[in-house]
Amino acid sequence: MREKSLEYHSLHPKGKIQVVPTKPTRDSFDLSLAYSPGVAYPCLEIKENPDLVYEYTNKGNLVGIITNGTAILGLGDIGPAAGKPVMEGKAVLFKKFAGIDVFDIEVDAKDPDDFIKAVKMLEPTFGGINLEDIKAPESFYIEEELIKSMNIPVFHDDQHGTAIITVAGLLNAFEINKKRPSDVKMVVCGAGAAGIAIAELVQHIGIRKEHIFLVDTKGVIHTERTDLNSTKQKYVQKTNARTLADVMQDADIFVGVSVADMVTEDMVKSMAPNPVIFALANPDPEIPYAVAKKVRPDIIMGTGRSDMPNQVNNVLGFPFIFRGALDVRAKHITLEMKLAAARSLAELARMDVPDAVSLAYGGEKFTFGPDYLIPKPFDQRVLYHVAPAVAEAAVQSGTARRPYPGRENYISFLEGLMRS
Repeated sequence: MREKSLEYHSLHPKGKIQVVPTKPTRDSFDLSLAYSPGVAYPCLEIKENPDLVYEYTNKGNLVGIITNGTAILGLGDIGPAAGKPVMEGKAVLFKKFAGIDVFDIEVDAKDPDDFIKAVKMLEPTFGGINLEDIKAPESFYIEEELIKSMNIPVFHDDQHGTAIITVAGLLNAFEINKKRPSDVKMVVCGAGAAGIAIAELVQHIGIRKEHIFLVDTKGVIHTERTDLNSTKQKYVQKTNARTLADVMQDADIFVGVSVADMVTEDMVKSMAPNPVIFALANPDPEIPYAVAKKVRPDIIMGTGRSDMPNQVNNVLGFPFIFRGALDVRAKHITLEMKLAAARSLAELARMDVPDAVSLAYGGEKFTFGPDYLIPKPFDQRVLYHVAPAVAEAAVQSGTARRPYPGRENYISFLEGLMRS
């Protein structure tokens, strides 16, 4: 895999993305329109009416993927340059799945305020900002400050993307095991950006905060801990549980966003009947799928792996969330838009799966149930289901600045966009 990957990235042209012109450049007249002297006319129009930047440039379909390289995948703080292949890869996913253009930007700024200043100054260029691979707790502060100061959507996918797909899976798990969200005990292993965002978002589908137990590298987050940052302090619990093994007893849900092999067979055995485990550490989950299923046949399980059922994959979220947000020119990505994305994914998984999806996965058949809670990334219906739901939620939550044409017209627009 190492040699194949290095060869893949180094073939000419180097890297994974490039910029290509979208208008004719056949002769000198075309060039006079693209640049001097013709380009002056859209410049002057935009000067008089700044909103026309969306009419005469690519701003409305352009997202900036921006990192400082402090939390690249599971590799840690490897720096902005070493993180560039990941940002280019994310750009490929935006384009492949939602037709969105991307500039990846790697900023050499570990100081959060320097990073915020750099991103804020880029607002004229982009229709939206996807923050990527920034370590917690700085990532919370960075996103919060940029949302407050910018009038385009800012979204830290490592936080919210994982949370949105997790919530979609949980909504369908509750459909299967018939548990009430308000009654369940939930354990989240990993109290970084993704873990905190999951704990926040699940409360909006009815899971009670007092039933959510976070575990970090030092154990359960409880009231006697004196080493907690302000974000973790929001989730302290009065409990005698100190270890992951302690808190897993009688848990209905385990979500892992930590590292491999955190969960033992005995921990799984100690969980409540018909438990849910989303073991999302990559490439190796907190407990292997086969091991967990062997000791608890009643389990509903998902991982971050594509070779196992119920892959919790952020690519089901961010391309379509940004697509919907860009197309109604949303100022922000709101809670309502995140929940709309999660609910629309859950709804799609309950629908009949067309043969084209099975063909994309070697002929495997998919039917809603314990082994199919979440749509597959290559299910082309995801775009036409999630983006409209997000756009509609943007209008309803008051952050949209452009009229929504109605679902039927919008889907026709998306189909034309993807054909082109």
